Amino acid sequence: MQNIKGLLSEIPERISDLPELAYNSWWSWHPEARMLFKMLNRPEWKLSVHNPVKMLMNTDTTILEKATKDQKFLRHYDAVITRFHEDMKTNTGWFPENITSSEDSFLAFFSAEYGLHHSLPFYAGGLGFLAGDLVKESSDLGIPLVAIGFMYPEGYLQQRINPDGWQLDENENIERENAPISRVLDTKGKHRIIKVPFIEPSIYVEVWKVQVGRVELYLMDTDIDENDPWNRSITSHLYIGNPEQRLRQEIVLGIGGTEVLKQLGKQHSVLHLNEGHTVFAILERIREKVASGMSFDDAFEQTRSTTIFTTHTPVPAGNDVIPFPFMEKYFSSYWPSLGLNRDSFLALGVDPKDPKAGFNMTAFGLKGSLYHNGVSKRHGAVARKMWHSLWPEVPEQKVPIDSITNGIHVPTWIEPRMQFLFNHYLGADWINEHDNPEIWELIDDIPDQELWQTHYWLKNKLVLRMMERARQRWMNDQPDPRIILASGVLLDPNVLTLGFARRFATYKRATLIFQDMERLRKILCDRWKPVQIIFAGKAHPADDQGKLLLQQVFNAAKDASFGGRIAFVEDYDEQLAQYLTHGVDVWVNNPLPPYEACGTSGMKASLNGVPHLSILDGWWIEGYNGKNGWVFGKKDEEHRDVDDANALYHSLEQDIIPLFYQVDDDGIPHNWIQVMKEAIKSTAAIFSARRMMKEYTSKFYQPALQNASNIQIHSKTIDR
Repeated sequence: MQNIKGLLSEIPERISDLPELAYNSWWSWHPEARMLFKMLNRPEWKLSVHNPVKMLMNTDTTILEKATKDQKFLRHYDAVITRFHEDMKTNTGWFPENITSSEDSFLAFFSAEYGLHHSLPFYAGGLGFLAGDLVKESSDLGIPLVAIGFMYPEGYLQQRINPDGWQLDENENIERENAPISRVLDTKGKHRIIKVPFIEPSIYVEVWKVQVGRVELYLMDTDIDENDPWNRSITSHLYIGNPEQRLRQEIVLGIGGTEVLKQLGKQHSVLHLNEGHTVFAILERIREKVASGMSFDDAFEQTRSTTIFTTHTPVPAGNDVIPFPFMEKYFSSYWPSLGLNRDSFLALGVDPKDPKAGFNMTAFGLKGSLYHNGVSKRHGAVARKMWHSLWPEVPEQKVPIDSITNGIHVPTWIEPRMQFLFNHYLGADWINEHDNPEIWELIDDIPDQELWQTHYWLKNKLVLRMMERARQRWMNDQPDPRIILASGVLLDPNVLTLGFARRFATYKRATLIFQDMERLRKILCDRWKPVQIIFAGKAHPADDQGKLLLQQVFNAAKDASFGGRIAFVEDYDEQLAQYLTHGVDVWVNNPLPPYEACGTSGMKASLNGVPHLSILDGWWIEGYNGKNGWVFGKKDEEHRDVDDANALYHSLEQDIIPLFYQVDDDGIPHNWIQVMKEAIKSTAAIFSARRMMKEYTSKFYQPALQNASNIQIHSKTIDR
């Protein structure tokens, strides 16, 4: 890779493996690797915002030479590099290798976004972080997976707030040369450019690669000279609002992504499609089979039998529906290659509930896959009801949409200081067996004082980080002082702290707690038992309703009558998510049921001993056990917001606040700590990405790979 070669010329031979490590995001979920870069050049590590490639680029050769003579650094270097190379071995001994002997017996995972680390800002939220955690866990388990998505050179958005509380959307450009990402080169050493099949005028993509442990993630970028201006912006940023450009983006992702894998020799036998944006990959696999002489029906069935489709949204409006005229414009030359006419092609994406609406991407994804799932048990039930029309001959409960509840990648989301505590009491090897619930019973052996001191340190770290962000904003932009005051500079780490951080969409009800402002003011400003709330999150650039909710939160944070007990932190990203899920006392979630498909932020908080306070929706229906957090909310639809807000206030006033401030003579809130311990024990194993990926493997991956093997054997028999 060209980037690595450039760095290698500057790195002394004794530490020459540093560039390879820097360009593999394995370091992002191994604290000992992050510490290695920090030991090398602590100031630059901080200035680069924990980006090892940028850090190495900006590290003077004298520092590198000095490191080769530092025995402490070299001992740490040797240990990290040894483990890194050991982990890069393809055979972990876990994933079954006897399913098929074919060289292409691996899975291709398609997703519109990936949340890996804040040094690679091509993610928008939960869908991306779920995809990133899935890829990381696939690496850890040795699942034979290759992933594909988009570069998004302009990222998602960088958020700035006006003095009146309105969100301003700014592009967050990726510094490609200073990021842990590499060009994919052709045989002449030039950047690999691949043409998307069947689209006119032609669209070309430039291919980049992110090495995620053992897994290769390929990213496409259309912002190149070979494309017309209209085409160059296809992959400029996530979730384009223009419906025609959105369709073109999905064509490039599904059809172009399939071609990229083919041109790179990454022949896969199974597809796993993450949400409806990706489903044109099904069409392209069918087309390739038809081109080899197969009938459409046979090609469709073979593709279907080796395809997994995961739906993430219980909101009907969240499913992309492409107007038929757009489909005709872009696919009129494509459907003949499938052996179909216009009507039979468009029928592939028709939702029987609304056949005239357009080409429904989720409906096609469900039709074109044999294995389908929602992302929690509740969401599975909601999806079966939503899509019953595709299987009208069976009862709703028998609709073949399974559920695999999302999980989080534990090594990524565990705070290093908390991990150090676990190492001491759970055993040094707990991280390798973290999906075993029995291991987590040892949490009870942690002395309350040690757990509380660790949590308080993390809480203080969060407050100090917010102050530093505010200081940097003040120095760089000289904004209205009210913006600084609203950003958390008045927070007190000794006060019970609630956290609410997620995308500002109306169904997530960020302003629910503001239903009764006077009652809330009494709760927050109590002289002896005060409470403070930290809000963070972005509204979609086109979502004015979401921006209005954000504005309401920000204006409350500016309100002096709340005494600085409400804070809104700008530009929520992966790094800030880490600080928040580690450092608040309670994680709050109050979506409008049943619109929370799963929700993983509460899992991340609970893993770090931060209990969950939530409506019973998404994962919390499965996660709540009566001892590991709190539930609130009514089932009645009438007066829902008012009733839910009252239930939230009641839970705070009667249960949470008294328990938090119930401190024994030793200064430790022992009863509160029991809730913290229960939150960890009940979440860490069951809601881990390891459990999730083992479930995907047993339910879907193994059967789909076996189907692929049977197809291959059958084809060879016919050939003979």
